[in-house]
Amino acid sequence: MPNTSHAAPPAPSVHAEGVSNDEFRAALSRLAAGVVLVTAHDPQTDPDGPRGDDVGMTATSFMSVSLDPPLVLVGLREGSRMDDLLDEQPLWAVSFLSEDQSSVASRFAMKNRISDRLLFADVPYVTGKASGAPLLDGALATLECRTEQRVTAGDHTLVIGRVLTSSLPGADGGPLTYFRGRYRRLG
Repeated sequence: MPNTSHAAPPAPSVHAEGVSNDEFRAALSRLAAGVVLVTAHDPQTDPDGPRGDDVGMTATSFMSVSLDPPLVLVGLREGSRMDDLLDEQPLWAVSFLSEDQSSVASRFAMKNRISDRLLFADVPYVTGKASGAPLLDGALATLECRTEQRVTAGDHTLVIGRVLTSSLPGADGGPLTYFRGRYRRLG
């Protein structure tokens, strides 16, 4: 008689408090969030080697923390390239993406993506004077920051940065938002 037993699908991961990862994700997908591109410059390590790389990462966990002093916070997946870089490089930048920049958001959110150098190849930006990081043309606003504090929170690192510069390169138009797993326009 052939073995007809089938493996049961894996049970959802449930935490001690009772909420599963899927339930938590589903609930949070109902919270609309603004979309930003966090950037930093990975400096040249060998003086005779190639120029360092610009690095970028799409984020929706970004917020203002304080007006005096001006502080912001971004959540980074622990062990990600950006988390590792900002652990060594204290200067970074944020570009608030406009509703017309969803392709940029998608590009820098890809898993197993190509090199950051190629991702920036046809994205218009200027290099920030305070951070050396890319600041996107057409962004609603840009900030250059210096890390003040890093806090481990579960599987993420919360990076609190002091705002060094602020500009409004593309003040017209609406923000790019993320809601129910998709990029959306406001309104």
